Amino acid sequence: MEFQIENDKLHIAIKQTGAELCRIQSVVTGKNFMWNGNPDIWASTSPVLFPVIGAVKEGFVKYKGGQYAVPRHGFVRNNDHVKLVEQTENSLTFGLDYDEDLLKIYPFQFSFQITYTLQANKIIVSHKIVNQGDDELLFSLGGHPAFKCPVNEGESYEDYYLEFEQVETDSTWLLEDGGLVGNTTKPILHNTNVLHLHGHLFDQDALIFKNLKSRKVSLRSTKSGQVVTVEFDDFPYLGIWAKPNAEFVCIEPWLGIADSFDSTQQFENKEGILTLPAHQTFEASYLIEISE
Repeated sequence: MEFQIENDKLHIAIKQTGAELCRIQSVVTGKNFMWNGNPDIWASTSPVLFPVIGAVKEGFVKYKGGQYAVPRHGFVRNNDHVKLVEQTENSLTFGLDYDEDLLKIYPFQFSFQITYTLQANKIIVSHKIVNQGDDELLFSLGGHPAFKCPVNEGESYEDYYLEFEQVETDSTWLLEDGGLVGNTTKPILHNTNVLHLHGHLFDQDALIFKNLKSRKVSLRSTKSGQVVTVEFDDFPYLGIWAKPNAEFVCIEPWLGIADSFDSTQQFENKEGILTLPAHQTFEASYLIEISE
């Protein structure tokens, strides 16, 4: 099932399963800006990442003497138990609460909500996590939106580039087998704010940036100008990924990161893990802006 809202600029659709944004369409031109989720290439469009980002070592984390098999990217994505909580003229809110089955793989009493709000040509993606338990809650959080590339007829993938808000010098952290972060880096950005897209950019999997100064990245075309901007003030990590030679690119704001190859698997020691005190609330949002 899909839920849809629109204003005079944009029409968006969100799947109830996983609360996954699956369509961004211009009301004026009819142009689509999201990947179509072709299952022969990559079946998702914008997975919601909670309570982990990426893989955990050996498929489980350790916490207070127990072992918990938290799935890759968490358990919101592809989850049929996500419910529509509220719909207004310009927003859709979805929620998932802990239950006995989830406590077996994630030992925290939580309430998770994600809200998509249309504001002119912008989509605000807001997250709220409530710790309903009497102990601290550990979690990571992230987005994984996949944008169509190329967007326009007569353009190629190589006509597109990512423009960072600031001039950057940063390397990607290479992933090892199993999706774990290794201790090897590869220079990607050297005193530049531009990263050109090409079919082999992701041959070694995602680009993982830990030290960007920029809080905004734009997908642009050399032929038709700016297309999509993602603003991620609340998210210190950024992933950029696509299947090799696929016609999309993911711009992924992250609060957290996949396990490292030498992880002890202790959840509280995981890089980027957040701690939420008992009965407290955490909120973070990122923004997608569409330009034509």
